[in-house]
Amino acid sequence: MHTTVGSAERVALSLRALYNQYGYSQYKMSKFEEYDLYARNKDFLISDGVITFTDLSGKLMALKPDVTLSIVKNSKDCAGVRKLYYNENVYRVTKGAHGYREIMQVGLEAIGDVDAYTICEVLLLAAKSLRAISDAAVLDISHLGLLSELMAFIGVPDDKEAQLVKFISEKNAHEMTDLCRGCGISEENISLLRSLFAMNGAPKCVLPELKALLSGKVSDAALAQFEAVICALEGSGVEDLLRIDFSVVDDMHYYNGFVFKGFINGLPGSLLSGGQYDNLMDKMKRSDRAIGFAVYTDLLERLEQPADPYDVDTVLLYDAGCSLSDIRRQAQSLTAQGISVLVQQTRPENIRFRQLLKLSGNEVKLLENNA
Repeated sequence: MHTTVGSAERVALSLRALYNQYGYSQYKMSKFEEYDLYARNKDFLISDGVITFTDLSGKLMALKPDVTLSIVKNSKDCAGVRKLYYNENVYRVTKGAHGYREIMQVGLEAIGDVDAYTICEVLLLAAKSLRAISDAAVLDISHLGLLSELMAFIGVPDDKEAQLVKFISEKNAHEMTDLCRGCGISEENISLLRSLFAMNGAPKCVLPELKALLSGKVSDAALAQFEAVICALEGSGVEDLLRIDFSVVDDMHYYNGFVFKGFINGLPGSLLSGGQYDNLMDKMKRSDRAIGFAVYTDLLERLEQPADPYDVDTVLLYDAGCSLSDIRRQAQSLTAQGISVLVQQTRPENIRFRQLLKLSGNEVKLLENNA
């Protein structure tokens, strides 16, 4: 795997270079927004926790817990597609945490006349982002439009959709079945829904099954676009990362169309999350369409790495009579070899080292070797 602990900044630089290659421009923003923006869109946020403060004018402000909302609020409808990327910190409570954290994330947004190619490009860049981080990665792809149309076809009441989507995301077949039966949905249609969210695998295996399952039950246009976008990624060099998984869902009040999540080996949850959010644009009185994703680079700190038994490679001690130039030259000689070195006059306590050297005059002696 390419990634090591502490590599979040290097990963961010790599992703920025990738997005620049595809014509995305960096978007920079303030660390805070008016709190009302987040209060009106709480369901869109990963965390309910928002850090607020009152500015000098008496306006309630918030340290931004999300980047997408800020971009949508501070941009305008335009012709064509505006392609942006960002490397920003957000502030929120993370799952399992007992307080707020500053979270580093890198991501991109395509806003405007988003067509099938734009969607394909964003999926490509999501997969390439994962590959830049790890060889052991998967991008799970779903489509909320197809799921929504299927729920309408089998007769799921509008007020039960959110609950059903929750059960699908949890792969909770038992609760999903009970809910459908309670709504009077036939066993045949329940079986149809179960078959959809049980699908999980490489596109070349799953697409034929998906088409056979959904044909005549959802719009031909939506199914054809889904197939066209997925098939267009064949030969792109990332097709081995792609999986179709209809348990990948999100809030239908905000998202529509393609949704996706990226995973790498060593992390229990998703490292990357994205999708089409035309419904959010509509809610914010925008006519543009939009798609994007975020890579939560702070999660890379959680990757397990072998613990180094040593705090430093070498401890270099020196006599009081040694010249400053000799001490500097010896230290520089060690660091030039890629060796970490702690230089001081007396032997340190509670420091684990591979070797202990002593500089006397201009002569260096090995006192101890623990490697």
